[in-house]
Amino acid sequence: MLFHEAVARAMTDHGITTVFGLMGDANLYLTDAFVRLHGGVFISTSNEAGAVLAAHGYAQATGRLGVATVTHGPALTNTVTALVEAARERTPLLLLAGDTAAADRDNFQNIAQRDVVIPTGAGFEQVRTPDTIGEDLATAVRRAVTELRPIVLNIPVDFQWQEIDYRPQAGPRWVAPAPLAPTGDALDEAAGIIASAKRPVILAGRGAQEPEAKEALIRLAQRVGAPLATTFRARDLFRGEPHDLGICGTLSHEIALETILAADCIVAFGASLNKWTTAQGSMLEGRAVVQVDSERAALGRFQAVEAAVHGDAGVVADALVTMLDEAEVKPTGFASPGLAERLTKRSDADFVDQSTEHSVDHRSAILRLEAAFPAEKTLVFDGGRFIMQCLHMFHVRHPKDYVHTINFGSIGLGMGHAIGAAQGSGKPTLLVTGDGGFMLGGLAEFNTAVRHGLDLVVVVFNDGAYGAEHIQMRRKQMDPVRTTFDWPEFAAVADSLGGKGYTARNLAELDVALEELPRRNRPVLIDVKLDPDRVAVPDFY
Repeated sequence: MLFHEAVARAMTDHGITTVFGLMGDANLYLTDAFVRLHGGVFISTSNEAGAVLAAHGYAQATGRLGVATVTHGPALTNTVTALVEAARERTPLLLLAGDTAAADRDNFQNIAQRDVVIPTGAGFEQVRTPDTIGEDLATAVRRAVTELRPIVLNIPVDFQWQEIDYRPQAGPRWVAPAPLAPTGDALDEAAGIIASAKRPVILAGRGAQEPEAKEALIRLAQRVGAPLATTFRARDLFRGEPHDLGICGTLSHEIALETILAADCIVAFGASLNKWTTAQGSMLEGRAVVQVDSERAALGRFQAVEAAVHGDAGVVADALVTMLDEAEVKPTGFASPGLAERLTKRSDADFVDQSTEHSVDHRSAILRLEAAFPAEKTLVFDGGRFIMQCLHMFHVRHPKDYVHTINFGSIGLGMGHAIGAAQGSGKPTLLVTGDGGFMLGGLAEFNTAVRHGLDLVVVVFNDGAYGAEHIQMRRKQMDPVRTTFDWPEFAAVADSLGGKGYTARNLAELDVALEELPRRNRPVLIDVKLDPDRVAVPDFY
Protein backbone atom coordinates (compact mmCIF):
# COMPACT_ATOMS: atom_id res chain seq x y z
CA MET A 1 0.00 0.00 0.00
CA LEU A 2 1.02 3.64 -0.17
CA PHE A 3 2.95 4.94 2.81
CA HIS A 4 0.31 7.45 3.89
CA GLU A 5 -2.30 4.66 3.81
CA ALA A 6 0.00 2.53 5.95
CA VAL A 7 0.27 5.27 8.56
CA ALA A 8 -3.53 5.41 8.76
CA ARG A 9 -3.72 1.62 8.93
CA ALA A 10 -1.13 1.50 11.73
CA MET A 11 -3.06 4.11 13.70
CA THR A 12 -6.24 2.06 13.38
CA ASP A 13 -4.39 -1.13 14.35
CA HIS A 14 -3.50 0.58 17.63
CA GLY A 15 -7.10 1.42 18.40
CA ILE A 16 -6.82 5.12 17.53
CA THR A 17 -10.27 6.41 16.58
CA THR A 18 -9.99 10.18 17.04
CA VAL A 19 -7.28 12.58 15.90
CA PHE A 20 -7.05 16.34 16.41
CA GLY A 21 -5.03 18.39 14.00
CA LEU A 22 -4.38 20.94 11.35
CA MET A 23 -3.50 19.70 7.89
CA GLY A 24 -0.56 20.71 5.72
CA ASP A 25 1.38 19.15 2.88
CA ALA A 26 3.29 16.77 5.17
CA ASN A 27 0.26 15.23 6.93
CA LEU A 28 -2.58 15.87 4.48
CA TYR A 29 -2.77 12.44 2.90
CA LEU A 30 -2.39 10.32 6.02
CA THR A 31 -5.20 12.33 7.63
CA ASP A 32 -7.42 11.81 4.60
CA ALA A 33 -6.70 8.06 4.59
CA PHE A 34 -7.44 7.78 8.31
CA VAL A 35 -10.94 9.20 7.76
CA ARG A 36 -11.74 7.88 4.26
CA LEU A 37 -10.39 4.34 4.57
CA HIS A 38 -10.85 3.61 8.28
CA GLY A 39 -13.76 5.76 9.41
CA GLY A 40 -11.62 7.72 11.84
CA VAL A 41 -12.80 10.96 13.41
CA PHE A 42 -10.70 14.01 12.56
CA ILE A 43 -11.31 17.18 14.58
CA SER A 44 -9.77 20.03 12.61
CA THR A 45 -8.58 22.88 14.82
CA SER A 46 -7.68 26.45 13.92
CA ASN A 47 -4.17 26.35 15.35
CA GLU A 48 -1.60 23.62 15.88
CA ALA A 49 -1.37 24.47 19.57
CA GLY A 50 -5.12 23.92 19.79
CA ALA A 51 -4.72 20.48 18.19
CA VAL A 52 -2.22 19.24 20.78
CA LEU A 53 -4.18 20.82 23.64
CA ALA A 54 -7.34 19.13 22.38
CA ALA A 55 -5.56 15.78 22.24
CA HIS A 56 -4.36 16.45 25.79
CA GLY A 57 -7.87 17.30 26.98
CA TYR A 58 -9.20 14.19 25.26
CA ALA A 59 -6.61 12.02 27.01
CA GLN A 60 -7.41 13.51 30.41
CA ALA A 61 -11.16 13.11 29.95
CA THR A 62 -11.05 9.55 28.59
CA GLY A 63 -7.94 7.97 30.08
CA ARG A 64 -6.96 6.93 26.56
CA LEU A 65 -4.06 7.94 24.33
CA GLY A 66 -4.52 11.43 22.92
CA VAL A 67 -3.48 11.81 19.27
CA ALA A 68 -2.78 14.92 17.21
CA THR A 69 -1.20 15.61 13.85
CA VAL A 70 0.48 18.68 12.35
CA THR A 71 2.66 19.43 9.35
CA HIS A 72 6.28 20.55 9.51
CA GLY A 73 8.28 23.62 10.50
CA PRO A 74 6.19 26.45 11.95
CA ALA A 75 3.34 24.01 12.54
CA LEU A 76 5.51 22.05 14.94
CA THR A 77 6.98 25.14 16.62
CA ASN A 78 3.41 26.29 17.29
CA THR A 79 2.92 23.23 19.50
CA VAL A 80 5.79 23.90 21.92
CA THR A 81 3.75 25.33 24.82
CA ALA A 82 1.13 22.60 24.45
CA LEU A 83 3.82 19.90 24.52
CA VAL A 84 5.31 21.37 27.71
CA GLU A 85 1.84 21.38 29.31
CA ALA A 86 1.21 17.74 28.40
CA ALA A 87 4.68 16.63 29.44
CA ARG A 88 4.30 18.23 32.87
CA GLU A 89 0.87 16.66 33.27
CA ARG A 90 2.49 13.29 32.40
CA THR A 91 -0.12 12.53 29.77
CA PRO A 92 0.29 9.77 27.16
CA LEU A 93 0.02 11.64 23.87
CA LEU A 94 1.10 10.90 20.31
CA LEU A 95 1.88 13.76 17.91
CA LEU A 96 2.29 12.75 14.27
CA ALA A 97 4.42 15.53 12.82
CA GLY A 98 5.36 15.85 9.20
CA ASP A 99 8.95 16.85 8.45
CA THR A 100 10.73 18.45 5.54
CA ALA A 101 12.47 16.02 3.19
CA ALA A 102 16.13 15.54 4.14
CA ALA A 103 17.20 16.50 0.63
CA ASP A 104 15.23 19.76 0.73
CA ARG A 105 17.52 21.64 3.11
CA ASP A 106 16.62 25.08 1.70
CA ASN A 107 12.88 24.65 2.25
CA PHE A 108 11.44 27.73 3.99
CA GLN A 109 9.84 25.52 6.65
CA ASN A 110 12.90 23.43 7.38
CA ILE A 111 14.03 23.31 11.03
CA ALA A 112 15.76 20.73 13.22
CA GLN A 113 12.51 19.31 14.61
CA ARG A 114 14.10 17.05 17.21
CA ASP A 115 15.88 20.07 18.66
CA VAL A 116 12.52 21.83 18.98
CA VAL A 117 10.83 18.93 20.73
CA ILE A 118 13.37 17.72 23.30
CA PRO A 119 13.43 20.85 25.55
CA THR A 120 9.64 20.58 26.03
CA GLY A 121 9.99 17.32 27.95
CA ALA A 122 8.33 15.35 25.17
CA GLY A 123 10.04 12.39 23.51
CA PHE A 124 11.03 12.15 19.86
CA GLU A 125 10.79 9.14 17.56
CA GLN A 126 11.94 9.19 13.94
CA VAL A 127 10.30 7.17 11.17
CA ARG A 128 13.45 5.54 9.85
CA THR A 129 12.28 4.28 6.45
CA PRO A 130 8.90 3.93 4.76
CA ASP A 131 8.96 0.18 5.39
CA THR A 132 9.48 0.57 9.16
CA ILE A 133 6.34 2.67 9.77
CA GLY A 134 4.51 -0.15 11.54
CA GLU A 135 7.32 -0.72 14.00
CA ASP A 136 8.12 2.98 14.42
CA LEU A 137 4.54 3.94 15.20
CA ALA A 138 4.23 1.02 17.63
CA THR A 139 7.38 2.20 19.38
CA ALA A 140 6.03 5.75 19.65
CA VAL A 141 2.73 4.51 21.11
CA ARG A 142 4.54 2.24 23.57
CA ARG A 143 6.77 5.08 24.71
CA ALA A 144 3.85 7.46 25.17
CA VAL A 145 1.94 4.93 27.29
CA THR A 146 4.85 3.68 29.38
CA GLU A 147 6.79 6.95 29.76
CA LEU A 148 3.60 8.95 30.46
CA ARG A 149 4.46 11.86 28.21
CA PRO A 150 3.96 13.10 24.65
CA ILE A 151 5.97 11.40 21.94
CA VAL A 152 6.45 13.15 18.60
CA LEU A 153 6.63 10.73 15.67
CA ASN A 154 8.57 12.54 12.95
CA ILE A 155 7.44 11.62 9.41
CA PRO A 156 9.39 12.95 6.36
CA VAL A 157 7.09 14.39 3.72
CA ASP A 158 8.82 12.59 0.85
CA PHE A 159 7.66 9.19 2.20
CA GLN A 160 3.99 9.97 1.58
CA TRP A 161 3.50 8.41 -1.88
CA GLN A 162 6.01 5.58 -1.74
CA GLU A 163 4.68 2.04 -2.04
CA ILE A 164 5.51 -0.25 0.88
CA ASP A 165 4.75 -3.73 2.16
CA TYR A 166 2.94 -2.93 5.43
CA ARG A 167 3.38 -5.45 8.23
CA PRO A 168 1.07 -4.93 11.22
CA GLN A 169 2.38 -5.51 14.73
CA ALA A 170 1.55 -8.90 16.22
CA GLY A 171 0.19 -7.34 19.42
CA PRO A 172 0.65 -4.57 21.98
CA ARG A 173 4.20 -3.63 22.89
CA TRP A 174 3.38 -2.80 26.51
CA VAL A 175 1.71 -4.38 29.53
CA ALA A 176 -0.74 -2.52 31.76
CA PRO A 177 0.62 -2.17 35.31
CA ALA A 178 -0.78 -4.56 37.89
CA PRO A 179 -1.52 -3.59 41.51
CA LEU A 180 1.73 -3.48 43.44
CA ALA A 181 1.83 -5.17 46.85
CA PRO A 182 4.28 -3.71 49.40
CA THR A 183 7.30 -5.65 50.58
CA GLY A 184 9.81 -5.29 53.41
CA ASP A 185 9.40 -3.62 56.79
CA ALA A 186 7.82 -0.40 55.51
CA LEU A 187 4.26 -1.69 55.92
CA ASP A 188 4.92 -2.71 59.54
CA GLU A 189 6.36 0.74 60.25
CA ALA A 190 3.33 2.41 58.70
CA ALA A 191 0.90 0.24 60.66
CA GLY A 192 2.75 1.03 63.88
CA ILE A 193 2.58 4.78 63.28
CA ILE A 194 -1.14 4.63 62.47
CA ALA A 195 -1.90 2.40 65.46
CA SER A 196 -0.28 4.90 67.84
CA ALA A 197 -1.97 7.96 66.30
CA LYS A 198 -4.72 9.74 68.21
CA ARG A 199 -5.80 12.14 65.46
CA PRO A 200 -5.05 10.66 62.02
CA VAL A 201 -6.10 12.08 58.64
CA ILE A 202 -6.25 10.04 55.42
CA LEU A 203 -5.05 12.04 52.39
CA ALA A 204 -5.71 10.85 48.83
CA GLY A 205 -3.85 12.15 45.80
CA ARG A 206 -4.03 11.68 42.08
CA GLY A 207 -2.53 8.19 42.42
CA ALA A 208 -5.44 7.00 44.56
CA GLN A 209 -8.46 8.11 42.54
CA GLU A 210 -9.47 4.78 40.99
CA PRO A 211 -12.74 3.37 42.41
CA GLU A 212 -11.05 0.40 44.11
CA ALA A 213 -8.50 2.63 45.82
CA LYS A 214 -11.19 5.10 46.89
CA GLU A 215 -13.26 2.41 48.57
CA ALA A 216 -10.18 0.94 50.28
CA LEU A 217 -9.22 4.35 51.68
CA ILE A 218 -12.75 4.87 53.00
CA ARG A 219 -12.55 1.48 54.72
CA LEU A 220 -9.23 2.43 56.31
CA ALA A 221 -10.56 5.83 57.41
CA GLN A 222 -13.57 4.20 59.04
CA ARG A 223 -11.34 1.61 60.69
CA VAL A 224 -9.09 4.18 62.36
CA GLY A 225 -11.70 6.93 62.79
CA ALA A 226 -9.96 9.39 60.48
CA PRO A 227 -11.33 12.29 58.41
CA LEU A 228 -10.67 12.17 54.68
CA ALA A 229 -8.92 14.83 52.60
CA THR A 230 -7.57 15.06 49.07
CA THR A 231 -4.96 16.91 47.10
CA PHE A 232 -6.29 19.35 44.54
CA ARG A 233 -5.83 16.83 41.71
CA ALA A 234 -7.98 14.30 43.56
CA ARG A 235 -10.63 16.94 44.26
CA ASP A 236 -14.14 15.75 45.13
CA LEU A 237 -13.03 12.10 45.40
CA PHE A 238 -14.76 11.75 48.78
CA ARG A 239 -17.54 14.27 48.13
CA GLY A 240 -20.64 13.10 50.00
CA GLU A 241 -18.71 11.29 52.74
CA PRO A 242 -19.64 12.74 56.17
CA HIS A 243 -16.04 13.47 57.17
CA ASP A 244 -14.77 14.78 53.82
CA LEU A 245 -12.47 17.74 54.52
CA GLY A 246 -12.07 18.53 50.83
CA ILE A 247 -8.77 19.87 49.56
CA CYS A 248 -5.69 19.83 51.78
CA GLY A 249 -3.24 22.70 51.39
CA THR A 250 -3.37 26.29 50.22
CA LEU A 251 -6.98 25.78 49.04
CA SER A 252 -8.24 24.32 52.34
CA HIS A 253 -11.36 25.83 53.85
CA GLU A 254 -11.30 26.91 57.49
CA ILE A 255 -12.67 23.67 59.01
CA ALA A 256 -10.31 21.52 56.96
CA LEU A 257 -7.36 23.69 57.92
CA GLU A 258 -8.25 23.56 61.60
CA THR A 259 -8.73 19.77 61.52
CA ILE A 260 -5.53 19.00 59.62
CA LEU A 261 -3.47 21.27 61.88
CA ALA A 262 -4.92 19.42 64.89
CA ALA A 263 -3.92 16.02 63.46
CA ASP A 264 -0.92 14.09 64.76
CA CYS A 265 -0.61 11.77 61.74
CA ILE A 266 -1.10 12.19 57.98
CA VAL A 267 -1.42 9.01 55.90
CA ALA A 268 -0.98 9.99 52.24
CA PHE A 269 -1.87 7.71 49.34
CA GLY A 270 -0.78 8.60 45.80
CA ALA A 271 0.02 12.17 46.84
CA SER A 272 3.35 13.80 46.08
CA LEU A 273 3.10 16.10 49.14
CA ASN A 274 4.23 19.10 47.11
CA LYS A 275 4.36 22.66 48.39
CA TRP A 276 0.73 23.41 47.49
CA THR A 277 -0.67 20.35 49.24
CA THR A 278 1.44 20.96 52.32
CA ALA A 279 1.47 24.79 52.31
CA GLN A 280 5.25 24.84 51.93
CA GLY A 281 5.52 21.94 54.38
CA SER A 282 3.80 23.78 57.22
CA MET A 283 0.84 21.39 57.30
CA LEU A 284 3.12 18.43 57.99
CA GLU A 285 5.28 19.99 60.71
CA GLY A 286 5.03 18.14 64.02
CA ARG A 287 3.00 15.32 62.48
CA ALA A 288 3.99 11.75 61.71
CA VAL A 289 3.69 11.21 57.95
CA VAL A 290 3.12 7.92 56.15
CA GLN A 291 3.45 8.12 52.38
CA VAL A 292 2.16 5.37 50.10
CA ASP A 293 2.81 5.45 46.36
CA SER A 294 3.11 2.96 43.52
CA GLU A 295 5.80 5.15 41.98
CA ARG A 296 9.03 4.74 43.92
CA ALA A 297 10.44 8.09 42.76
CA ALA A 298 7.50 9.92 44.38
CA LEU A 299 8.34 8.68 47.88
CA GLY A 300 10.05 11.42 49.87
CA ARG A 301 10.47 13.59 46.78
CA PHE A 302 9.17 16.80 48.37
CA GLN A 303 8.96 15.99 52.07
CA ALA A 304 10.79 13.75 54.54
CA VAL A 305 8.39 11.10 55.89
CA GLU A 306 8.44 8.68 58.82
CA ALA A 307 7.34 5.69 56.72
CA ALA A 308 7.49 5.33 52.92
CA VAL A 309 5.53 2.40 51.49
CA HIS A 310 6.05 1.42 47.86
CA GLY A 311 2.75 -0.10 46.77
CA ASP A 312 -0.67 0.35 45.22
CA ALA A 313 -2.96 2.61 47.26
CA GLY A 314 -5.87 0.17 47.49
CA VAL A 315 -3.70 -2.87 48.21
CA VAL A 316 -1.79 -1.08 50.97
CA ALA A 317 -4.93 0.40 52.55
CA ASP A 318 -6.59 -3.00 52.79
CA ALA A 319 -3.40 -4.56 54.14
CA LEU A 320 -3.28 -1.90 56.85
CA VAL A 321 -6.90 -2.61 57.81
CA THR A 322 -6.06 -6.30 58.20
CA MET A 323 -3.02 -5.54 60.35
CA LEU A 324 -4.97 -3.14 62.56
CA ASP A 325 -7.73 -5.72 62.96
CA GLU A 326 -5.22 -8.37 63.98
CA ALA A 327 -3.68 -6.02 66.53
CA GLU A 328 -7.16 -5.07 67.80
CA VAL A 329 -6.40 -1.37 67.46
CA LYS A 330 -9.42 0.75 68.42
CA PRO A 331 -10.74 3.59 66.22
CA THR A 332 -9.62 7.02 67.38
CA GLY A 333 -12.87 8.92 67.08
CA PHE A 334 -11.10 11.88 65.47
CA ALA A 335 -13.74 11.70 62.73
CA SER A 336 -16.43 12.67 65.21
CA PRO A 337 -20.16 13.34 64.75
CA GLY A 338 -19.45 16.94 65.72
CA LEU A 339 -16.96 17.31 62.88
CA ALA A 340 -19.46 15.82 60.44
CA GLU A 341 -22.10 18.28 61.57
CA ARG A 342 -19.76 21.27 61.14
CA LEU A 343 -18.82 20.12 57.64
CA THR A 344 -22.48 19.69 56.71
CA LYS A 345 -23.29 23.24 57.82
CA ARG A 346 -20.32 24.81 56.05
CA SER A 347 -21.15 26.68 52.82
CA ASP A 348 -19.18 28.17 49.92
CA ALA A 349 -21.72 31.01 49.98
CA ASP A 350 -20.32 32.44 53.21
CA PHE A 351 -19.15 35.77 51.76
CA VAL A 352 -20.51 39.26 51.17
CA ASP A 353 -21.56 39.64 47.54
CA GLN A 354 -19.93 42.64 45.82
CA SER A 355 -21.99 42.63 42.62
CA THR A 356 -23.30 45.92 41.28
CA GLU A 357 -25.62 46.95 38.45
CA HIS A 358 -22.61 46.99 36.13
CA SER A 359 -20.41 44.16 37.41
CA VAL A 360 -20.73 40.67 38.86
CA ASP A 361 -18.95 39.20 41.87
CA HIS A 362 -17.43 36.11 40.28
CA ARG A 363 -17.97 34.11 43.47
CA SER A 364 -21.71 34.65 43.12
CA ALA A 365 -21.46 33.75 39.44
CA ILE A 366 -19.70 30.49 40.35
CA LEU A 367 -22.50 29.53 42.75
CA ARG A 368 -25.14 30.20 40.10
CA LEU A 369 -23.21 28.33 37.41
CA GLU A 370 -22.66 25.38 39.72
CA ALA A 371 -26.40 25.23 40.43
CA ALA A 372 -27.45 25.64 36.79
CA PHE A 373 -25.00 23.24 35.13
CA PRO A 374 -25.51 19.45 35.31
CA ALA A 375 -23.55 17.67 38.04
CA GLU A 376 -22.48 15.14 35.39
CA LYS A 377 -20.15 17.42 33.46
CA THR A 378 -16.58 17.94 32.37
CA LEU A 379 -14.95 20.97 33.96
CA VAL A 380 -12.08 22.97 32.46
CA PHE A 381 -10.42 26.14 33.78
CA ASP A 382 -8.09 28.45 31.92
CA GLY A 383 -5.41 30.32 33.85
CA GLY A 384 -6.04 33.69 35.49
CA ARG A 385 -6.54 35.26 38.90
CA PHE A 386 -10.25 34.33 38.88
CA ILE A 387 -9.21 30.69 39.06
CA MET A 388 -8.39 30.76 42.78
CA GLN A 389 -12.09 30.77 43.68
CA CYS A 390 -13.00 28.36 40.88
CA LEU A 391 -10.57 25.74 42.16
CA HIS A 392 -12.57 25.05 45.30
CA MET A 393 -16.08 26.38 44.54
CA PHE A 394 -16.79 24.33 41.40
CA HIS A 395 -17.28 20.58 41.87
CA VAL A 396 -17.22 17.41 39.77
CA ARG A 397 -18.60 13.90 40.21
CA HIS A 398 -15.12 12.38 39.96
CA PRO A 399 -11.61 13.88 39.81
CA LYS A 400 -11.22 12.66 36.23
CA ASP A 401 -14.07 14.97 35.19
CA TYR A 402 -11.75 17.91 35.85
CA VAL A 403 -9.27 18.73 33.08
CA HIS A 404 -6.14 20.52 34.29
CA THR A 405 -4.55 23.21 32.07
CA ILE A 406 -2.11 25.19 34.20
CA ASN A 407 0.99 23.02 34.62
CA PHE A 408 3.02 25.60 32.69
CA GLY A 409 1.42 28.65 34.33
CA SER A 410 0.09 29.82 30.98
CA ILE A 411 -3.22 31.45 30.14
CA GLY A 412 -4.99 30.68 26.88
CA LEU A 413 -4.79 26.87 27.02
CA GLY A 414 -8.33 26.20 28.24
CA MET A 415 -10.27 26.24 24.98
CA GLY A 416 -8.11 23.64 23.26
CA HIS A 417 -8.37 21.35 26.27
CA ALA A 418 -12.14 21.87 26.43
CA ILE A 419 -12.61 20.88 22.80
CA GLY A 420 -10.79 17.60 23.30
CA ALA A 421 -12.52 16.92 26.61
CA ALA A 422 -15.97 17.58 25.14
CA GLN A 423 -15.25 15.31 22.18
CA GLY A 424 -13.87 12.54 24.37
CA SER A 425 -16.18 12.58 27.36
CA GLY A 426 -19.46 13.11 25.55
CA LYS A 427 -20.59 15.12 28.58
CA PRO A 428 -21.66 18.76 28.75
CA THR A 429 -18.39 20.64 29.12
CA LEU A 430 -17.96 23.89 31.03
CA LEU A 431 -14.92 26.05 30.31
CA VAL A 432 -14.24 28.97 32.64
CA THR A 433 -11.72 31.41 31.21
CA GLY A 434 -10.62 34.99 31.57
CA ASP A 435 -10.90 37.64 28.91
CA GLY A 436 -7.15 37.64 28.28
CA GLY A 437 -7.01 33.86 28.02
CA PHE A 438 -9.99 33.80 25.67
CA MET A 439 -8.41 36.34 23.34
CA LEU A 440 -5.05 34.59 23.47
CA GLY A 441 -6.08 31.00 22.86
CA GLY A 442 -9.85 30.71 22.76
CA LEU A 443 -11.17 33.03 20.09
CA ALA A 444 -10.30 31.02 16.99
CA GLU A 445 -10.94 27.65 18.59
CA PHE A 446 -14.46 28.64 19.68
CA ASN A 447 -15.38 28.25 16.04
CA THR A 448 -13.76 24.79 16.09
CA ALA A 449 -16.29 23.80 18.76
CA VAL A 450 -19.06 25.22 16.57
CA ARG A 451 -17.90 23.41 13.41
CA HIS A 452 -17.79 20.07 15.21
CA GLY A 453 -21.05 20.49 17.11
CA LEU A 454 -19.60 20.14 20.60
CA ASP A 455 -21.66 20.60 23.76
CA LEU A 456 -19.52 23.36 25.21
CA VAL A 457 -20.39 26.32 27.41
CA VAL A 458 -17.70 28.98 27.76
CA VAL A 459 -17.90 31.42 30.65
CA VAL A 460 -15.60 34.42 30.26
CA PHE A 461 -14.87 36.17 33.54
CA ASN A 462 -14.17 39.50 31.90
CA ASP A 463 -12.45 42.16 34.02
CA GLY A 464 -11.11 43.94 30.94
CA ALA A 465 -7.56 43.40 32.13
CA TYR A 466 -4.68 41.04 32.65
CA GLY A 467 -5.72 40.40 36.23
CA ALA A 468 -2.49 39.19 37.83
CA GLU A 469 -0.61 42.17 36.44
CA HIS A 470 -3.44 44.56 37.34
CA ILE A 471 -3.44 43.53 41.00
CA GLN A 472 0.37 43.80 41.20
CA MET A 473 0.26 47.35 39.88
CA ARG A 474 -2.51 48.26 42.33
CA ARG A 475 -0.60 46.81 45.29
CA LYS A 476 2.38 48.97 44.40
CA GLN A 477 0.13 52.05 44.04
CA MET A 478 0.93 52.27 40.34
CA ASP A 479 -1.45 53.13 37.51
CA PRO A 480 -2.65 49.80 35.99
CA VAL A 481 -3.79 51.39 32.72
CA ARG A 482 -1.35 49.36 30.61
CA THR A 483 -2.83 46.14 31.99
CA THR A 484 -6.36 47.01 30.82
CA PHE A 485 -7.96 46.37 27.43
CA ASP A 486 -10.94 47.55 25.43
CA TRP A 487 -12.01 44.15 24.15
CA PRO A 488 -14.82 43.60 21.63
CA GLU A 489 -18.21 42.49 22.95
CA PHE A 490 -17.67 38.75 23.28
CA ALA A 491 -21.36 37.84 22.95
CA ALA A 492 -21.48 39.37 19.46
CA VAL A 493 -18.19 37.66 18.60
CA ALA A 494 -19.61 34.30 19.69
CA ASP A 495 -22.68 34.86 17.52
CA SER A 496 -20.53 35.73 14.51
CA LEU A 497 -18.49 32.57 15.01
CA GLY A 498 -21.64 30.45 14.85
CA GLY A 499 -22.34 30.02 18.55
CA LYS A 500 -24.70 31.79 20.92
CA GLY A 501 -23.50 34.66 23.06
CA TYR A 502 -24.87 36.29 26.19
CA THR A 503 -23.68 39.29 28.18
CA ALA A 504 -24.07 39.40 31.97
CA ARG A 505 -23.42 42.87 33.37
CA ASN A 506 -25.18 41.97 36.61
CA LEU A 507 -26.64 38.95 38.37
CA ALA A 508 -30.08 39.44 36.81
CA GLU A 509 -28.63 39.22 33.29
CA LEU A 510 -26.58 36.19 34.32
CA ASP A 511 -29.75 34.47 35.53
CA VAL A 512 -31.40 35.12 32.16
CA ALA A 513 -28.48 33.48 30.34
CA LEU A 514 -28.47 30.49 32.69
CA GLU A 515 -32.21 29.97 32.20
CA GLU A 516 -31.53 29.57 28.47
CA LEU A 517 -28.81 26.94 28.89
CA PRO A 518 -31.08 23.85 28.87
CA ARG A 519 -32.32 24.88 25.40
CA ARG A 520 -28.86 25.30 23.85
CA ASN A 521 -28.19 23.65 20.48
CA ARG A 522 -24.73 25.01 19.80
CA PRO A 523 -21.69 26.18 21.79
CA VAL A 524 -22.57 29.00 24.17
CA LEU A 525 -20.48 31.89 25.49
CA ILE A 526 -21.47 33.94 28.54
CA ASP A 527 -19.51 37.16 28.94
CA VAL A 528 -19.60 37.92 32.69
CA LYS A 529 -18.47 41.48 33.35
CA LEU A 530 -16.25 41.89 36.43
CA ASP A 531 -14.79 44.94 38.13
CA PRO A 532 -10.98 44.49 38.03
CA ASP A 533 -10.74 46.04 41.51
CA ARG A 534 -13.35 43.67 42.99
CA VAL A 535 -11.96 40.26 42.07
CA ALA A 536 -11.44 38.38 45.34
CA VAL A 537 -8.10 36.55 45.49
CA PRO A 538 -6.08 35.06 48.37
CA ASP A 539 -3.43 37.22 49.99
CA PHE A 540 -0.60 35.11 48.58
CA TYR A 541 -1.68 35.69 44.95
